[in-house]
Amino acid sequence: MVFASFENDYKGQSELMVSVDSNPMFSFIGVSTRLSSIMRVFPHWMADLGRTMPLVGIDLPLHAPAQQYREVLAGIKDDPNQVGGLVTTHKLDLYAAGWDLFDEVDAYAHLCGEVSCISKHGARLVGHAKDPITAGLSLTEFVPVNHWQQTGGAALCLGAGGAALAISLHLLTNAAVGNAPSRLTLTDVSAARLAHAQQIHTQLARSRVLPVAVDYVQVSPHDSSRVDGLLRDLPEGSLLINATGMGKDRPGSPIGADAVLPRRGLIWELNYRGELDFLKQAEAQRNERELQLQDGWRYFLHGWTQVIEEVLHIQLSEAQFAGWAQIAAQVR
Repeated sequence: MVFASFENDYKGQSELMVSVDSNPMFSFIGVSTRLSSIMRVFPHWMADLGRTMPLVGIDLPLHAPAQQYREVLAGIKDDPNQVGGLVTTHKLDLYAAGWDLFDEVDAYAHLCGEVSCISKHGARLVGHAKDPITAGLSLTEFVPVNHWQQTGGAALCLGAGGAALAISLHLLTNAAVGNAPSRLTLTDVSAARLAHAQQIHTQLARSRVLPVAVDYVQVSPHDSSRVDGLLRDLPEGSLLINATGMGKDRPGSPIGADAVLPRRGLIWELNYRGELDFLKQAEAQRNERELQLQDGWRYFLHGWTQVIEEVLHIQLSEAQFAGWAQIAAQVR
């Protein structure tokens, strides 16, 4: 297997993956794909490209048997009408079960041991971990230029799963020393997830100087007092992220009802649907604490468009992305 560098990508290649007389299909590998907003948005995006291409949902149970993941990968690789696709919940399990079926994976996929995007280059099957790039695009829109230098703010990410790890990797591989958070803290109820994140960061530190130290804090699933204490210690201008899934996948908020958010803080709720209790708490303090709020909708858009660009071997202009965002908002 070949490992690509962090900087290497495949956009702009002239090689045509699908013949003009085929019936190309784009795969979406998840748990309950039919419920996702993308099922309504994707056809409109393809119509904007002048293409007719179905989005085929492949639903697998959580932690499915390895053979099921291998069958999915083999089907995409061997079927000339399958152009590739996006992977959501199964990123780690799919990679663990079928890494040997890929002819190449990118550097983030190799580092994290996960695949969120599957593309084809002739007969070659390529795996990508796009989430750190998606996180970077979203943060660039949300965090002002030179914000860290000017504020001395820190970053506190509640949750240490896939999205949180991607955000941390973007900060650790793209932030310059001197223009990075004053510290980065990841919390989680799972010691195993925190250990996994720390292992990835330690591996990354072997190849580059990291711009900021990272703290790993295990918290209780039933007591928010530890998180609320971390909030009190945040300096002004800090970034606070809800990457726990609370407010969408399960009810509630990771912070207490009386938690005080950092003044002039950047508050990022990664969910964009559900009860969004965390976001409602932030909205209640928005004016008094001078907060900037962001939900997960732009992350969703960047995540899908990054994969579509890779799989279809296209590159959207800023104007095209803006048009697609407008289409998605109308469908949403």
